Formats: sequence, C-alpha cells, structure tokens
Amino acid sequence: MKPNVILYKTLPDDLRQKLDAQFNVTEIPDLSAENQKKYAHALAEAQGLLGSGDKVDSDLLANMPHLRACSTISVGYDNFDVNAMSQRNVVLMHTPTVLTETVADTLMALVLSSARRVTELDAWVKAGKWKESVSPAEYGVDVHHKTLGVVGMGRIGLALAQRAHFGFSMPILYNARSVHKEAEDRFGAQRVDLETLLKESDFVCIILPLTEQTHHLIGAEQLKLMKKSGILINAGRGPVVDENALIAALQAGTIHAAGLDVFEQEPVPANSDLLKLPNVVALPHIGSATHETRYGMMRDAVDNLIAALQGNLEKNCVNPEAAS
Repeated sequence: MKPNVILYKTLPDDLRQKLDAQFNVTEIPDLSAENQKKYAHALAEAQGLLGSGDKVDSDLLANMPHLRACSTISVGYDNFDVNAMSQRNVVLMHTPTVLTETVADTLMALVLSSARRVTELDAWVKAGKWKESVSPAEYGVDVHHKTLGVVGMGRIGLALAQRAHFGFSMPILYNARSVHKEAEDRFGAQRVDLETLLKESDFVCIILPLTEQTHHLIGAEQLKLMKKSGILINAGRGPVVDENALIAALQAGTIHAAGLDVFEQEPVPANSDLLKLPNVVALPHIGSATHETRYGMMRDAVDNLIAALQGNLEKNCVNPEAAS
C-alpha cells in the first residue's frame, strides 16, 4: 500500500507524476491554520510532507502523528523546528547542492552591481538624466584585484571564491568553523577570524544560515570594523545582519554600499529606509530563482522524499539521527 503524503507546493507535471507513482498524494494550498483544519484527516494520515515556505512547528507535528519525513524545496530550513521533528523521529530533507552555482552567480552579480552602481545608474539613465559624459559623481569602484571576504565557506562560498579568484584576480579571505582545504589549495584562500576579515576585505560576502549563533552576527560594531570603502553583500539570511545598524552605517558613510538579496522581513516593507538609499542594491530573494535551478530543487525534493520514506538517508538529510 502506498504511503500517504501531503504536497503544499505545485509541481511540474512530470514531477507530480513521479510523486503520484510512489504515494497517495493530497495537495493543499498551504499549511495555514485554516487548511490544517480543512485537511485534518489527510494530515493525520500522512507519512510524508513536501513543500516550501510555510512553518513546520510542534503544533503542526501534533496534527500529523504518522509523519516520518519532511522534504523542503530549499537549502535553508529555518522554517522547520528541527528539534521538535527529531523528538518525534521525523527526518528533514533539503536541497543543498543543486542551487550552488546559481546562488554564487547572484552573489557575484551583487558584487559587480553594487561596486559599479549598475541599478542606480540604470535608473538614472532611464529617468533621462544622462545629458553629457559622466562625471566623477557617477563613477563606481573597481572589483578586480580587490579582496573578497567570505563569511561561511560552504559549497556556495567555494563557488563564489572560484568566480572571484579566476575571473577577477581577487585575493580570498574566509571565516568558517573549520579549515577549508580545497579553498586554500585552489584559490590561496586564507582562513582568518571575523574581525580580521571585516577589517581587510573590500567586499564582505555573507553566506550563512540563520541560527541562534548567527542572528545579528553583523551589527554596528562589526560594520565599524569594515573599510569606509567596503561593500557588504548578503545572500544568506536577512537576520544575520542587524538591518537597523546597516541602515545607520550606510547613511553615515561608515561603509560604502550594500548588495542585498535577503532581508530581516520578507518581502521588505515598501517604506524601509534601505529602499531609499542609492548605495543599496536590493533584490527580492532571487538567489536560486532561475527556471533551471528551481526545477532542479523540486526534482531533488521529490527524490529526497522517496528516498527518506524508503529509509535511505545517505544524502540531503538534516537530522539522520531522528530515524533511530
């Protein structure tokens, strides 16, 4: 008999057919309280859960007594209460590999666009302000041969370092919990403490998940350590940076600019002071948002759920110990 699963994300036809071949699938719009009541019976019988964007917490888990595996269509999993899941022997699967190159592309785009003022000057031209040859008021800063600081040297950090080192001849500094031998061997990257990285980097690129330890890791004191010409790039999680402190630093000229794909509140409020600053490049959390990569994430999430419910937790499992 096929296991019952809940799907709360619309899938392409071929992936939905693959899911249907393995499971009895109940698709629901989201995991809101209203839908938890409406689909209470299906939730109570489900052994698997697949989707993205909504919170999976102890209240939801209490309504899903037979749940064995969750599969998120994302690499980040801060919407999931992993401790509560592990206590109930529910494993969490995620998609950490398929989006690596695409997110690294986005980070490099933020480096380039913030340094060369691409979005600011695009708006300037479209507003009809280009009347004569540009003056120093429109100049940007070089990227090549500048020092790149990577906060969080995982897969994405490595892919970013590759682009920066080979494409732009940038020296690489990194801060991570352990030595990353590949980064050091391939790119001559140097592991340093966070204070040194902030002081010596021209571009500080944050690629960290959100945890209790990383929340507001970058605040007023850390921003003061950066070069006045320094540019902060964040494509990890918004709350890793104290947004109010960042706004103050940008307004005061403590740092030169910022390129942001993530924010403390998403969508970012339309009245946020960040959006009023010309030295901020703001993107709507598009790090992995290409057709190819988003399809790959959904494909991996389907494969992950199939593997998990068959007892195969060899890859992409956040908490394999929960199965025991």
